[in-house]
Amino acid sequence: MKEPNKGSVLIADDQAEVRQLLARKLQERGKQVGVFASGSALVAHLDQKNGEVELVVLDMDFGSGEPDGIEILRQLKQRRPDLPVIILTGKGSVEAAVQAIQAGAADFIEKDLYVEDKLELGMEKVERMLQVLRENARLRAENEALGRENVFYRGELGRQYQIVSRSPAIQGILEQVDRIASIPRPVLIQGERGTGKELIAAALHHGSDRRERPFVKLNCAALSETLLESELFGHEKGAFTGATDLRRGRFESADGGTLFLDEVGNTSLEFQKNVLRVIEYQEFERIGSTKTLKVNVRVVAATNADLPEEIAAGRFRADLYDRLRFTVILLPPLRERPEDITLLVEFFAVQLCREVPSIALRSFSPAALASLAAYPWPGNVRELKFAVERALCVARGREVATEDLPPEVQGRMPQAADPGSFDEQLGVLEAGLLRRALEQAGGSQKQAAQDLGLTYDRFRHLLRRHDLIGK
Repeated sequence: MKEPNKGSVLIADDQAEVRQLLARKLQERGKQVGVFASGSALVAHLDQKNGEVELVVLDMDFGSGEPDGIEILRQLKQRRPDLPVIILTGKGSVEAAVQAIQAGAADFIEKDLYVEDKLELGMEKVERMLQVLRENARLRAENEALGRENVFYRGELGRQYQIVSRSPAIQGILEQVDRIASIPRPVLIQGERGTGKELIAAALHHGSDRRERPFVKLNCAALSETLLESELFGHEKGAFTGATDLRRGRFESADGGTLFLDEVGNTSLEFQKNVLRVIEYQEFERIGSTKTLKVNVRVVAATNADLPEEIAAGRFRADLYDRLRFTVILLPPLRERPEDITLLVEFFAVQLCREVPSIALRSFSPAALASLAAYPWPGNVRELKFAVERALCVARGREVATEDLPPEVQGRMPQAADPGSFDEQLGVLEAGLLRRALEQAGGSQKQAAQDLGLTYDRFRHLLRRHDLIGK
């Protein structure tokens, strides 16, 4: 009996006994089967019929005068890119089969005495692949339906970066971006780590009349002061030890476009003075040079620091703050827009499974979604993305369950038998934050420091305090 809601399997082989053998085997599995003596006949059938086809089993060699299996495979992929194709090969043609796999075949089977058993195994593999494709299609359709109502795109950003939200606060920010995108004045983006400051900077650039010019980024927290000066302003050959060639800086590279200074709050007062001069006069000198270079650069800066507090502490220049905040964009943390959590979970799940086809796309159970909604997300959207990806990688059931989520999201962070004093408990929490930041950053200490809003030197100091160096 034909399986419900599934298409037929088409077989093309120039040997009648092979066609009959495979057709019988597939019919025993409940498949509806069509058989053809050549690949050309199979392709012609596909062109004439619009019915759903679940799988094609295709011989490699159809004899003289007929296109070979690889050519037929290419024709099939042009017509139906997602159609799974299993290649049948004779002995000694494994190299050609590998070539077919590279051309898009799902698998290949060598024709021998065990071809029935091999087809059985091949079909099991294809069944699993088809199940993933069906689930992907279902969730993608749901995601796209949600997207038509709840995903807001602006200019080039909509195609390149995809800001996903149903939050009125985010919609208001995107409308603000539209209004100021082409005003050639600085913008200061403020928000906690992981809230999407770089996405908003990209939206400002791609929505402006500078969109055809460079969008240049510099993470100020990831470099020492010396390297930061060189990266931003460039240097002449021989300006310092190791300067073996002339190097253009980020300001020069961004001429005519936009320069995004991320974590500008983690810079020295001297560096801030130099940046202020370039913003005000649009001119600078490379390190080791007396020649003044003129540029036309729109500066967008971002920070998760409280700049008025930094100014009061003498760590940030008030005049630079005044210059940067011609327009200020405040990004709300994820905990203040919980209506976006389910939408983002679905978006990140589909995105991961598109990038890694071997990961099955699963929906999240109501209990798992409830845990995600209840968690405060100190790392915001970036942390949520990490949690979704980790859950999909470890899940084994039909749905992502609560136990598949990171421990902190489940609300069961490990506790010591004796919690100890306030300082001891605070130390445990601090060490846990450091470990989790390193895990999320793939072991990169610079990235982990940036994610926590710390300077690299302070992050290293905390690692040493908790004996986490090299762990």
